[in-house]
Amino acid sequence: MDRFKEKRESSPIFGADFIHWFTSLTHPLLPFLRLPERWHLGFEDVCVQGNSGESARVTNTVPGVAHPLAQEPSEIASNINYHARYSPCFSPVKFELEQAYYATAHSVRDLLIQRWNDTYFHFHKVDPKQTYYLSMEFLQGRALTNAVGNLRLLDSYADALKKLGYELEDIAEQEKDAALGNGGLGRLASCFLDSMATLNLPAWGYGLRYRYGLFKQRISWEGQEEVAEDWLERFNPWEIVRHDVAFPVRFFGHVEVSPSGSRKWVGGEVIQALAYDVPIPGYKTKNTISLRLWEATAGSEKFNLFQFNDGQYESAAQLHHRAQEICAVLYPGDATENGKILRLKQQFFLCSASIQDIIGRFKERRCGKGQIQWSEFPTKVAVQLNDTHPTLAIPELMRLLMDEEGLGWDEAWDLTRRTVAYTNHTVLPEALEKWSQELITKLLPRHMEIIDEIDKRFIIMVRSTQQDMENKLSSMRIMDYSNTEKPVVRMANLCVVSSHTVNGVAELHSNILKSELFADYVSLWPSKFQNKTNGITSRRWLRFCNPELSAVITKWLTTDEWITDLDLLTGLPTGVRIDPNSLFDIQVKRIHEYKRQLLNILGVVHRYKKLKAFATYTNAKRIVKLVNDVGTVVNNDSETSDLLKVIFIPNYSVSVAEMLIPGSELSQHISTAGMEASGTSNMKFALNGCMIIGTLDGANVEIREEIGEENFFLFGARAEQVPVLRKQREDGLFKPDPRFEDAKKLIRDGAFGSYDYSPLLDSLEGDSGYGRGDYFLVGHDFPGYIAAQAAVDEAYRDRTRWLKMSILSTAGCGKFSSDRTISQYAKDIWASANARFHNRTLLLSPSPLLSCTFCCAIRAATYGGVLPASDP
Repeated sequence: MDRFKEKRESSPIFGADFIHWFTSLTHPLLPFLRLPERWHLGFEDVCVQGNSGESARVTNTVPGVAHPLAQEPSEIASNINYHARYSPCFSPVKFELEQAYYATAHSVRDLLIQRWNDTYFHFHKVDPKQTYYLSMEFLQGRALTNAVGNLRLLDSYADALKKLGYELEDIAEQEKDAALGNGGLGRLASCFLDSMATLNLPAWGYGLRYRYGLFKQRISWEGQEEVAEDWLERFNPWEIVRHDVAFPVRFFGHVEVSPSGSRKWVGGEVIQALAYDVPIPGYKTKNTISLRLWEATAGSEKFNLFQFNDGQYESAAQLHHRAQEICAVLYPGDATENGKILRLKQQFFLCSASIQDIIGRFKERRCGKGQIQWSEFPTKVAVQLNDTHPTLAIPELMRLLMDEEGLGWDEAWDLTRRTVAYTNHTVLPEALEKWSQELITKLLPRHMEIIDEIDKRFIIMVRSTQQDMENKLSSMRIMDYSNTEKPVVRMANLCVVSSHTVNGVAELHSNILKSELFADYVSLWPSKFQNKTNGITSRRWLRFCNPELSAVITKWLTTDEWITDLDLLTGLPTGVRIDPNSLFDIQVKRIHEYKRQLLNILGVVHRYKKLKAFATYTNAKRIVKLVNDVGTVVNNDSETSDLLKVIFIPNYSVSVAEMLIPGSELSQHISTAGMEASGTSNMKFALNGCMIIGTLDGANVEIREEIGEENFFLFGARAEQVPVLRKQREDGLFKPDPRFEDAKKLIRDGAFGSYDYSPLLDSLEGDSGYGRGDYFLVGHDFPGYIAAQAAVDEAYRDRTRWLKMSILSTAGCGKFSSDRTISQYAKDIWASANARFHNRTLLLSPSPLLSCTFCCAIRAATYGGVLPASDP
């Protein structure tokens, strides 16, 4: 079924020939989705009320019998029915869409758990080197379709649900996206987990179980509103709570020094980290790995019954309340001191629980093998830090090795450096975290000692080996005293100094890291720095979200092996015929000034003016407001509404992307060159045959190389030109394009409402100064952007040419598979090997420690709505 086409044809907003979309990524709801008005029963003779108000009696034709390993439709239907009866989550007289979803999820989970346990036992037996991926975000998307797809049971589950009166697609839409991430960082992590499982790598992911996510985005006349996400209002059927897996995590306190000189962190408050595991199945393999999420809890002994009975309710449960705060939301606001403390607590909570678990598993697999040889630790454990958020894993590993396991500094430091690797995702100063030394000392006193010692020893090393670098030490060292009143810890510097490998995520980005951001470190450790261009999983982002295109690819290649080997796409022919439709032009990005949604909407304003002639982060919220105000005017103008529409879709999510991307024909990736580390949404669109209009930024550079320069609509300054252009702007040499000035004037004159957009437009004015001087070169790139859009119009009129470009886009995306990326990580960084199991492993193990121009239209989208400036 063409889901995108069906929804487009059934929705009034798709009536115009040309539509312009703005989408904002955070959460799952599309306002134009329709749910079937049907009520079904799959078991027992019971009466229910349908939407029509009439009673409906359904006779049971499917027995409710447990078949946990079912793969045939009849047995699957029976197992779903079994869970509806015996794993009840709702009233037993109901078997409506929601109830059917949970019963189906439990049925799928049965098979996942069996394969998951087998994988764990297999890893325990063969004891391979295991990779642990620490990330503050995992943007998973819906699990049901992905799980049955990777299990190769899509058709079987579709047939089984038909026996119960339902369509798999309707059932899948009942699932809420897990609110565990915000944008590209989290989605990348989830693609990586899929590839790790598919490649049979012994690997796990570690994250936090955020109850309310980042926020759910709502758009009103006032602009963006944020409310709490509700993905856990019911429950999550894909997670398994591990009541036997909990670790203490301490905050505050002090360091005690024994007479022998050993140090111990004591006192303060202690929170328990409770494990929730989510099985991650690989494709065409039985291997199923884990995403372990930590929840912060406090035990009953921390509840003061006397105070409670005395009416002191808040005091009685203070620690419980503080524990709940830790995993309440992703990226809590840090404008206040308490907000900063909470953010740092979050990061340390993830790191401490995960490192304790990792060490525990290492020791468990050595049980009965004599004395533990800690020298083996880096040969059995690889820890990958996904950006700077998990940096505290470094001093925490040091602390545990020294204070708990009794190792000396030199040995602990050697093991830590050989174990930890760091992925950098940005060159933006705001995202290179710096934490107050005072705050770290207060919250994590022992870790401040360790960080300070690492810094001191690094300085001694540089002075003894690289005396010519003395004048660079102040910027290279971990401790930053440039502001003597507020000294900070540079987390990125700590990662670089302490890791055996540092990698960027696109060739351009990695080159900038080596030539600019970390250039001084390269002279110290030239072999430490690598590039690992990001990738996406072809399963979720082509095979499952675009089955029609997938079927065409499989037909022409005469094999479906491309699903795990995207390089085979180069064999696609270029003579396929299609029925032309409207051009859907989409920009999917988290809103930030460097991603330049403002350039996009100014281009829309220019196009609107041309058509008329012929017949938390404040500026981000203003951009959201401007997009919606422009849309209100453009969409209701009878002279232009058949030619151009502007639509902002709130709560953009993985699930929305799975519908939107296959229906898109032009995608905008228009960030200022040199500021986007990689981007992966560009890969998703290109893989689905969508043309890209963009700058030479991030992975755009490599995508253009792979699909052919003639198939990429390029504009804008190059990365190396950006500093020169900014300097010229400061010197008053910039001459704006008249069309750019006209677009801004139209907004200032109130053509799109009475809202005062002066602060936003002022950022594009002047030559320099805070919030001015057009730092992101919107004005400079505007004429090139308009010219590129004109080139899009010309190409789109030639349907044969456009179709060929689309096919070549898909065919050229073999490089951008996360399978390729993870294979390179495993070989070049982790030294990790395939650990596939084939038969069930009969091994009794200890209780697992783990157990989207004339022809134009849909244009922008934001990855996650509006974030505070300090967020990645």
